[in-house]
Amino acid sequence: MDILARYFPDLTDQQKRHFAQLETEFRSWNERLNLVARTDVDNLAERHFLHSLGIAKVVQFPAGTSVLDVGTGGGLPGLPLAILFPEVKFHLVDSIGKKIRAVQEMAHALGLHNLTAEQTRAEQVRAKYDYVVSRAVARLATFHPWIAHRYKSQGDATTGLYYLKGGDLTEEIEESGLVAHVHNLSDYFQEEFFETKKVVFVPTTS
Repeated sequence: MDILARYFPDLTDQQKRHFAQLETEFRSWNERLNLVARTDVDNLAERHFLHSLGIAKVVQFPAGTSVLDVGTGGGLPGLPLAILFPEVKFHLVDSIGKKIRAVQEMAHALGLHNLTAEQTRAEQVRAKYDYVVSRAVARLATFHPWIAHRYKSQGDATTGLYYLKGGDLTEEIEESGLVAHVHNLSDYFQEEFFETKKVVFVPTTS
């Protein structure tokens, strides 16, 4: 967990405990459900938790706002972000029930009262949110229509989609026809893993 504290030096003792416990819980569930590739388990903090927190290098969710995490799988990026932003409400959705049950159990074990998880598809979600986050679920042109109407009407310049993606996204963004701002995670994190990793921000007004 040292890698998280290095890039997020303001973590409280409780947040550090939460991240350490999340690693323990995640490893345990991963043995049963294969939430992430087995080869990645040794790099859980870097490749999954820190990667998820890359969104927090691009945007600071204000207290009292709400975030929808679409296609969360084993709770990424939602679980690490919920630890980092305890005053923000997170709703995590995925179509695979056993993964959502794992997320619910992990959130309960950590005592995260600002996070809910539900087995459903993005298109079926009816509530509205200030922000949407996700980690490489589909191409932007496919993904954005699922969430385009999930935003509250009174957004500001920061509200919108924060999408974790990798590689050259020029063609994908062009195909989507969206106004998108690309942030390179290599600007924030030194590890080789982040050389091609990005956060794509699509404003609600796009």
